[in-house]
Amino acid sequence: MRTHAQAVVIGGGVIGCSILYHLTKSGWSDVILLERDELTSGSTWHAAANIHGLHDNTNISRIQHYTMQLYRDLEQETGQSCGIFQPGSLYLAQSEAREHQLRLQAAKAKLYGMNYHEISRTEAERLHPLVDFDGIRCIMYEPDGGNVDPSGVTNAYALGARAGGAEIIRFTPVTATEAQPDGTWIVRTEKGDIRTPWVINAAGLWAREVAAMAGITLPLQPTEHQYFVTETIPQIAAMTRRLPSVADRDGEYYLRQEGQGLLVGAYERDMRFWAEDGTPPDFGHELFADDLDRIEENMLRAIDRVPAVGEAGIKRVINGPMIWSPDANVLFGPVPERPGYFACCGIIPGFSQSGGMGKLAAEWITTGETGLDMFAWDVARFGAWAGKEFTRARVADQYAHRFAIHFPNEERSAGRPARTRPAHDMQREMGAVFGLNYGWEHPLWFADAPGARDTNGFTRQNWWEPVGAEARMLRDHAGIIDISNFAKYRVAGPGAEEWLNALFANRMPRAVGRSCLTPLIGKRGGIAGDFTVTRLAEDEFWIIGSGMAERYHSRFFAMVPLPDGTTCQSLTDTTCGFNVAGPKSREMLARLTNASLETADFPFMRSNRIELAGVECLALRVSFTGDLGWELHCAAEDQTRLYTALLEAGRAFGAGPVGSRALMSLRLEKGYGSWGREYSPEYWPQEVGLERLVKLDKDFLHRAAVAEVMARDARETLVMLALDEGDVTASGADATGGEPIFKDGQGIGRVTSGGYGYHVGMSLALGFVKDAGPGDAVEIMVLGRPHRARILERPPFDPDGKRLRA
Repeated sequence: MRTHAQAVVIGGGVIGCSILYHLTKSGWSDVILLERDELTSGSTWHAAANIHGLHDNTNISRIQHYTMQLYRDLEQETGQSCGIFQPGSLYLAQSEAREHQLRLQAAKAKLYGMNYHEISRTEAERLHPLVDFDGIRCIMYEPDGGNVDPSGVTNAYALGARAGGAEIIRFTPVTATEAQPDGTWIVRTEKGDIRTPWVINAAGLWAREVAAMAGITLPLQPTEHQYFVTETIPQIAAMTRRLPSVADRDGEYYLRQEGQGLLVGAYERDMRFWAEDGTPPDFGHELFADDLDRIEENMLRAIDRVPAVGEAGIKRVINGPMIWSPDANVLFGPVPERPGYFACCGIIPGFSQSGGMGKLAAEWITTGETGLDMFAWDVARFGAWAGKEFTRARVADQYAHRFAIHFPNEERSAGRPARTRPAHDMQREMGAVFGLNYGWEHPLWFADAPGARDTNGFTRQNWWEPVGAEARMLRDHAGIIDISNFAKYRVAGPGAEEWLNALFANRMPRAVGRSCLTPLIGKRGGIAGDFTVTRLAEDEFWIIGSGMAERYHSRFFAMVPLPDGTTCQSLTDTTCGFNVAGPKSREMLARLTNASLETADFPFMRSNRIELAGVECLALRVSFTGDLGWELHCAAEDQTRLYTALLEAGRAFGAGPVGSRALMSLRLEKGYGSWGREYSPEYWPQEVGLERLVKLDKDFLHRAAVAEVMARDARETLVMLALDEGDVTASGADATGGEPIFKDGQGIGRVTSGGYGYHVGMSLALGFVKDAGPGDAVEIMVLGRPHRARILERPPFDPDGKRLRA
């Protein structure tokens, strides 16, 4: 066994073998995979191994599409059969909401050149004569859908990796992973130790135990999962072709042909956890006892749709373990606190995603960044707040609602609250309906009385009117927005300015009291973050950024060593804040402070330490609403006192509490981009209008990469769009993000954010387009159907910034 390697993969399931294979394809031949037992042990060997391409998340659709196309190439390359069956997949909609989802997916498929389209009932009956299509509103067909052989795929990846120089060592449990002072790792086994710069945890059911060896806690929990295979069905035995699989997610089961029978699986409401205190080290190819009573309701729905299921006997039952994250997405990427430690754990649709995950993992490890923005999968989206009880509650919810639609703006309640601010109870009594942001509860909108909850759907919901009232109140008078969930950092010391200039693309403010906006640049020259930096003293600065990305951004902060005597401290947990904005915000705040808030004394993009109602605050003259306003940051223990004073002062001016949904509407009216939507590592500065904030005459993190991409023409451009009011009224829906944009029948882009601009009276969207510009007429596929729109030349609210700077 080698004693040194470029990377060591722990886990010989389909994901670990795919990562190993793709590392060799990236040119790394000195790589090793360690498997405690035999390849496919754990979850891989008993998987149903269905494959499908479409997903609500566009980038996940891309990697699933890549995976489906890879399997035949893998067979040809290695000579190992992957057991590929691609008779197609039928997607059924019983409800209006499911129809909206399927039509939107079909529109995305058209934009990205994927084969997924609507078919008639007659055509569906020809493809699958065993299905009763009564009550089905819409049928989509994916010709490449089907299934593969789990062992065949895993061994094909293994053969391909070995051919590329990789070494696979079975029956070799890892006993320790130890970080070394030089940044490498030692992976210990009974057969010897391996020194490597990269440890890759693809240990599946044992991912928690492997992570614990490195002092890492991963939010994962295994469950049981059952499917069964019927005896031979005469109609299938008589056929000369294979039947397509059936995705009847409203019925909460999946179904496909297996041999001359059918395989039926379910995610039941009466789910079962397994191995809550740790996966047994000697578990391998075992299964659990059958418990079909738990999935009886799902089975009955399957029998109603496919009567042949009820007429056939059951040949075998598979009840095996799966391991889940709190949102059912993979925990993916380098662990921020452990350089050189890469996680790829908690995968549910492994055979739809194995190729894409292996490719992206290899890209990240060998080049420093993936080509796609995968924050939805990034291990950094969870922190220490996602503990065992939170994980358990969320996994139970995800399992039991596996086939439920994830609606735009949906907030699930399981496991909450995880973290609250001091004003939480006060806000709840005021009627706040809360959302979750990196574990924190924050007000989305305010109802007339406590206890209100969101309704969910693709069309306008119960919160649409209340959010409109909040937005109009702020634009006409003033509003008070809780911004405590913003990430906040204090950088202090003699090297503070030097460090910030070496980290960020913009030049740091030189005068005390001044602020600047600045991008953070990714490895490939894209926008990894956007921040406000304020100079409070000669040797002290504040940074404000995206709260949900704080752990993500810590990776970039760590890339630039802090000078001696300089510190960077997160203040997010100990600091709260409010944005008070609107045309009357100055008058309102003036009643609470002796500090002058007049423009001559406190202009736009300036800061000052002031006292408000006896509370010490850092006041910044900025506002994500695009209106006159201040951000006010105080110690967490003063939040309730400050909030009470602001609300009392606001009454005289017609001001009150405003939630984050109204804030999203207000920033749309101004055309402001948001990190994770318009700003991501996939987009270049000139594509999102941030090129003026990139100062190439100084050195900073990833300067060479951004200089290279900024020398090129933009591939596409961020634009603002107004939807036709008649089309929006007829559908009852605004764009929300992800909808394709077409011009003259050709796909030209997609929406990144959308909603209603209550003050300007327009349904608005931000999105990326190519070969189109201001004044052009386009179509946005809201609900998967064309809605007329035009590209705006300027934002409809305060395009000259007069109110912002008043």
